[in-house]
Amino acid sequence: MKNLFDAARVQEVVQRIRHLTSGSAPIWGKMTVSQMLAHCSVGIETATGEKKPPRMGVGRLLGPLVKPLVVGNDKPIRKNSPTAPIFIIKGDPEFETEQARLSSLVESFGAAGPSCCTDHPHSFFGRMNPDEWAILMYKHVDHHLRQFGV
Repeated sequence: MKNLFDAARVQEVVQRIRHLTSGSAPIWGKMTVSQMLAHCSVGIETATGEKKPPRMGVGRLLGPLVKPLVVGNDKPIRKNSPTAPIFIIKGDPEFETEQARLSSLVESFGAAGPSCCTDHPHSFFGRMNPDEWAILMYKHVDHHLRQFGV
């Protein structure tokens, strides 16, 4: 499965991030391109344990049922999927800063491999092993790059 421990996927994602411009508009959703980049960065920071959001109540019930449907295949994440409050970016961050930040996080996550992943539970899915984190991080960033047509 596609994941961010695969060097080819890391390079693919970084190239796609570089194709974005400050004027890139979403095909769906409400985020600006800068908000999307910051949103994806927070996702990777969650996978590494830099951010530790609390568990969502609904995730405690549904997370274990939904997790295999998300990380168990290469199907893209569906449009307009719900998100936890920590991932909602307010304001409009500076585009070039966020573009460089996300590229750097993707590269460092891929280079570090499984040892970089947190054992803190995902806010919705609960406990995740490094392979699941790597799959989810690829799918999450891919989802939002597709949202902006790259």
